[in-house]
Amino acid sequence: MKTNTHFAFFDEGSKKEIRRAILKAVAIPGYQVPFASREMPIARGWGTGGLQITLSIIGKQDVLKVIDQGADESVNAVSIKKLVQATTGVELTERTGESSIIQSRHRIPEIALTEGQILVLQVPMPEPLRQYEAKEYKTKILHSEEDYSGAWLMLFEQIMKYGKTATGADHPVYVNNRYVMAPSPIPRFDNPKMHQSEALILLGAGREKKIYAVPPYTDVASLAFDDYPFTVESFKGKHCHLCGATNVFMDELIDHLNGETIYQCNDTSYCLERLNMDEEVEAEGEYV
Repeated sequence: MKTNTHFAFFDEGSKKEIRRAILKAVAIPGYQVPFASREMPIARGWGTGGLQITLSIIGKQDVLKVIDQGADESVNAVSIKKLVQATTGVELTERTGESSIIQSRHRIPEIALTEGQILVLQVPMPEPLRQYEAKEYKTKILHSEEDYSGAWLMLFEQIMKYGKTATGADHPVYVNNRYVMAPSPIPRFDNPKMHQSEALILLGAGREKKIYAVPPYTDVASLAFDDYPFTVESFKGKHCHLCGATNVFMDELIDHLNGETIYQCNDTSYCLERLNMDEEVEAEGEYV
């Protein structure tokens, strides 16, 4: 049952304004488009930017999936799903392949996204140059002049200090050979998934009032030096102790029964789908 007189919470004027910002962001990949961020029934910093995008583009025919750091059942993910469904009545799913809109915090799903799907990423800090330039008008000048020496210097200092780049998440990317962009705090493991993605990727920062995008089939390259190439987190030789998956982003856990280190798929729905698949294959074998 709807709890608001407007479909998807916002009035039509608000949704049109946000959609116009989205269209501009799609037309200029990686460029941060300012927008009038609305007040939401959740606190800023908890995904208001992504939620505003989702509420502005969702339709009655859409199927929604919401992820929070790989989990579909976290407090943040469940709360967002409840708000969207209460104001739209759309179908919810935990299966990546069944969804038309995926709103996510800190992860890109393990299952490759396809044409027609939209990934909405929640962003706390959209400006990749903020670490070394505090003034907004100066970062705009740096972007306009394509002066990203500060970003390269930041990576160089990490290499000098640690022997490698030390960005655990939100490693800056170069979009469409033009703009350096913050990919949101996704792990390095997920950066390559943005390159030539079949799905449209929209990024929203409610507190910072910015929307930006990576259109389908767009070149996205993680910043790296030729002699220190970009690398992702390695899980070589590791497998999920539940579904046996390899070559996916995993959480490192401690088995308290024996004190051993175990690994588990961070993408909980991916893990569950694999487990269900194994059960179906096993059942078919028994039947035969």
